[in-house]
Amino acid sequence: MTTLFTGYRLGDLALPNRVVMAPMTRVRAAPGGLATPSMARYYAQRATAGLIVSEGVQPSLIGQSNPGTPGLHSDEQVLSWRAVTGAVHSNGGRIFAQLMHGGRVSHPDTTGHQPVGPSAVPAVGEVFTPTGPQPAPMPRALATDEVPEHAESYALAARRAVDAGFDGVELHGANGYLISQFLSANANVRTDRYGGSVTNRIRFAVEAAAATADAVGASRTGIRLSPGGTFWGVEESDVPELYTALLAELSRLELAYVHLEATSADDTLLGLRRAWPGTLIMNPVLPMGSRQTDRTAADRWLGLGADLISFGRAFIANPDLVERLRTGLPIAPADESTYYQGGDAGYLTYPAYPYAA
Repeated sequence: MTTLFTGYRLGDLALPNRVVMAPMTRVRAAPGGLATPSMARYYAQRATAGLIVSEGVQPSLIGQSNPGTPGLHSDEQVLSWRAVTGAVHSNGGRIFAQLMHGGRVSHPDTTGHQPVGPSAVPAVGEVFTPTGPQPAPMPRALATDEVPEHAESYALAARRAVDAGFDGVELHGANGYLISQFLSANANVRTDRYGGSVTNRIRFAVEAAAATADAVGASRTGIRLSPGGTFWGVEESDVPELYTALLAELSRLELAYVHLEATSADDTLLGLRRAWPGTLIMNPVLPMGSRQTDRTAADRWLGLGADLISFGRAFIANPDLVERLRTGLPIAPADESTYYQGGDAGYLTYPAYPYAA
């Protein structure tokens, strides 16, 4: 019988369990997008997860969304990440880097550049900047001949990730960031080969994934998707058709996995499970919604055909989450005020379960 604690083979990796630590922005990087010793301790504390997916890492400066986030586009950044991956591996863990190009969800005060996107359509809401939240600015629409270089930026960052010691990479194709913007029917109003039809709107995602798989190997390349999600004001038309077509193209690449968020109804998600022949990581609850993934939600999706289950916020206050899930121990609550405040409080200060002596 398959459970959360049954091992799983993911490419060349032998996972000891099916618990995945989901990517979560924590804005603890040093100036210059460098990983820090505190980040090494944070991830190493959670190395009992079958797989860790890092916070979103910008593949280029113009791809940076939030201040205080790390990058993988310089030699200095690569060097800084080696301490993180080394600490995770020393504790017996496995870690993928999530590559996140923010696209229009950025600000000149953060990067020094006007954000870019598929079209000159701003995101909905306020974006984070070094001086606090500000209205999302108007992005510059990428020219047709510029689009491939942004797809290639994921591949270049993936090479750096492997050089930094990561076991693989996950392309952030969800939650209203650049890949998601190209999939969208309202953020992407292009009339060239990257816009309009389903075939055209999935093209950027496929090109980014293909370039990355070519750079570091398909078995080291995954992608996260949020079918029907409305983050940052994106809207998607014909969600089942759009994502079925996307998964059909991605299946030709034989990627390590697809990581789905529960942003659509179960019947849509189950249809996508049937459409995807490879490993499926399922995040069973709406990201940043009122519920957190728990054992009940995890077991339900394992029964529905998911191979691995990702847990996000539960990992913040529970570095020993796998053991707590295994033994039925209480899941400690996290202090939301410390999610993005920086420093070690609410980051390294959560203990393992205090067993009685």
